Amino acid sequence: MNTTLLEELDVLVIGGGFSGVYQLDRLRTLGYNVKIYEAGTGLGGVWHWNSYPGARVDTWAPVYQFSREELWRDWNWSEMYPGRDELVRYFEYVDEKLDLSKDVRYETRVLAGRFDEETHTWTLVSRNERTGEEFTTQARFVIMCLGAGSKPLFPNIPGLEKFAGDCFHTARWPLEGYDLAGKRVAVIGTGASGIQVIQEASKVADHLTVFQRTPNTALPMNQRALGEADNAEMKKTYPERFANRKNTWAGFDYDFLKENIQDLTEERRNEILEELWTNGGLQPWLGGFLNVLFDKDDNDILYAFWRDKTRQRITRPELVELLAPTEPIHPWGVKRVSLEQNYFESLCRDNVELVDSSANPIREVASDAIVTADGTRHEVDVIVLATGFDSVTGGLTAIDIRGTRNETFEEVFRGGSRTALGKATVGFPNLLYVYGPQSPNAFCNGPTCAELEGEHLIQIVEHMRNNGYTRIEAKPEAQQYWGAHIAELTSATLFPLAKSWYMGANVPGKTVEMLMYPGGLSVYLEILEKAAAGGYQEQFELV
Repeated sequence: MNTTLLEELDVLVIGGGFSGVYQLDRLRTLGYNVKIYEAGTGLGGVWHWNSYPGARVDTWAPVYQFSREELWRDWNWSEMYPGRDELVRYFEYVDEKLDLSKDVRYETRVLAGRFDEETHTWTLVSRNERTGEEFTTQARFVIMCLGAGSKPLFPNIPGLEKFAGDCFHTARWPLEGYDLAGKRVAVIGTGASGIQVIQEASKVADHLTVFQRTPNTALPMNQRALGEADNAEMKKTYPERFANRKNTWAGFDYDFLKENIQDLTEERRNEILEELWTNGGLQPWLGGFLNVLFDKDDNDILYAFWRDKTRQRITRPELVELLAPTEPIHPWGVKRVSLEQNYFESLCRDNVELVDSSANPIREVASDAIVTADGTRHEVDVIVLATGFDSVTGGLTAIDIRGTRNETFEEVFRGGSRTALGKATVGFPNLLYVYGPQSPNAFCNGPTCAELEGEHLIQIVEHMRNNGYTRIEAKPEAQQYWGAHIAELTSATLFPLAKSWYMGANVPGKTVEMLMYPGGLSVYLEILEKAAAGGYQEQFELV
């Protein structure tokens, strides 16, 4: 902490995605001295970093934006599911409208933090990523807006460092772009980013080798272009759509159906499923039958519907069982459901090879090839690591922030996430989260949580200022209750039956637990409102 003190703030917001932008704009309006520190060169969070081919959002445009009329009135989307470049332009538009950049320090990575018990302030060390210069900042509050995917997960594959070609994680793709045309490409992983890269690489690569551990039960995106007339028509519905978000499980403008799938006749059931399938996007999942997340028999019905629909598109017989198995590998929908445009057709192209890395794992990487357990050499020029993230908690554990017990988040979270209301953790006073661990997080539409959950965090800060408090910390008993509450909710579902990043099971050595609040956004907001009505006395120590 012997670096130069650059500035003293009321609030330091770490991260410049949807949540960080909302916090900066609102707190600044309320008169706080607030700054965003953002490691990237622009706003957007994941949409700044995820510049890989085919990157696009899997939420439809009407609700994947800020709800403020000033921001949507003059903005038109070109596609129902916007691509990365359009989302970057959207953040540039928001920046210009709200004059945000004057209060953002770009290319600034927070490295460490210490809390002063006497002054009730944080001292943080940050580094300018371009110059390497380090400096100190003091802040009363630190608000973490790190998102679910700020720490890429790199696989531990023997020899990977010896590979002589190019190798990129999808979350650290060159911002200036990279041309896959004419190359022998390997994609390791078939999650959301893997699907999107595969769809694009299959069109231009000389040869594409896909290493699949688990088949992805992806849904058709049903993408479509949008013109001025489409946008004008959608804008008529925006106020109602935005108002309805707080009443839904996932913060969208639609919600689960009230019926149980087995209570319907087969004819009626198939009629509903066909309608959801036609609507496209995430509707068959988050606008369908809720009970499929709790009941295995119900889940099997939905899986069979997905399987039979998907198999119609797989033209290579040897891939049918690998891509849409007769029996599900795990319950449908308890891993993140990805959206695709022509994924299954892409895997059936003549220049594409699918390797079942569950049955035939990668043994090592040579200088010019990936070698599988059976000794086969797959010669490649470039390796794409679509291997996901140390999700939800990874952003916190990557920073050397030490609380009052001189413990980092990596140490505190070693036995599992620990928070009160998904907002704060014992031992870390005046450090609060939006879209953090044990909040709805990845179960919720990002912009929705940025606004609705984010507004509750602002209420906490305002409550402290209005009542003369300078220190807030989670109570141990509230933290224990919240963890037990999430575990109880999760145990009633099928989520524990899949090795997913929802459960932290994708990271070696990480505690397997539900990382998000699974009770739904509407219930979560009710809990936050109840806490606010009680002056937060049950959840936090206020001094």
